[in-house]
Amino acid sequence: MNGPWFAPPEGWAARRLEMDNGDLALFCWNGQRAYWVGNTETPETLWRTEKYTFDEVPDEISEWVQRELFAQLEVEDPWLTEYETLAHFFLPVFLSKDGRESTRTFFRDHAGGFPDADRADGLAFYDDFLATGELDDYRYTMASKLGTSEGFDLSRMRATMGEFNVAKLLVDAGNDIRPEVELDSGHSVDFRVEDTLVEVTRPRPPSRRQVDTAVGAVKASGDAKTRDQLAAHPGAVLVVDCSSFPDDDWHRVYGEQPDVGYSPTIVFRARPDGSMEGYAYGSVPFPLPF
Repeated sequence: MNGPWFAPPEGWAARRLEMDNGDLALFCWNGQRAYWVGNTETPETLWRTEKYTFDEVPDEISEWVQRELFAQLEVEDPWLTEYETLAHFFLPVFLSKDGRESTRTFFRDHAGGFPDADRADGLAFYDDFLATGELDDYRYTMASKLGTSEGFDLSRMRATMGEFNVAKLLVDAGNDIRPEVELDSGHSVDFRVEDTLVEVTRPRPPSRRQVDTAVGAVKASGDAKTRDQLAAHPGAVLVVDCSSFPDDDWHRVYGEQPDVGYSPTIVFRARPDGSMEGYAYGSVPFPLPF
C-alpha cells in the first residue's frame, strides 16, 4: 500500500493498493464517505465492500483516479498514451484484471484489427474518431467489450472493433446513434439509428475459416446473423464490416457485390486513413458516406 502519485481532491485522503499480479486499486476517503475504484481481483478483505466505476464517484475523485491510472499506463506502455483519447477511452480495460495484457497486445501488435497496417495508422484512426466524443456516453459499454477475458482472441477483438468502425460509418454520414440496445425479445442489437435497428457482423479473413473465398465469407457471416437476431426483428439493417480483409479479398467482394440473402444490408471496409468503401442492398433508411 503506497501513497498516491498525485494529490487527491482537497479534503480527501488517498492510497494506492498495488497487488503482486499487477492489479491496482485506488482508495479515497474524507471521514464521512469512502470509495475504492479499480477493475481488479478483489482482495478477500474487501469482499463485502462496494467497488465503484469512474462514473459512480464524484467528478473530482473520478478525475484524480483517471489521472493516476493514465500515469500508470504511461509508465508501462508509453507508446499507447501517445494516443491520448484512445488511451483514456479504453482505460477501464487497459488497467483491468481481465483484459490488461490482451488489449494492449491487440493495439500494439495488430494495429487495432487492421490487416497489413502500421500500428501508428491503426491507432490514429480510432484516436481521431473517439476524439469526436460521439461514444463518450457509452464508454464503459463499448470499451468493456474489448477486454472480457484474459486470453488473447484476435477474431473476437477484431469483431468488437467492427462496432467502432460501424459507429464511424454512421456518424460520418450525419446519423445520431445509440449503441447496445436491449430489446423486449431478449436480444441485444448493436445500434439504433432513429427508429432503425442496426446489427453488425465482421467476417474473418477467408484464410481463417472453412469458407475459403472472400465472397463466401461475407455470405456465411450474413447468413449466421439472419438466422438469429435479424429473424426476430424484420426491418433491421445488417452491416457487414470487411475491415479485416486484405486488399485482394476486398476487391473481389466489392467487384462482385454479392447479395448476402438479407435486405437491407450494408457491406463496407474501413481503412486506417479514414476512407470507407462499400455498397448496400435494399432500402437503407439512413444516409451513408458512400
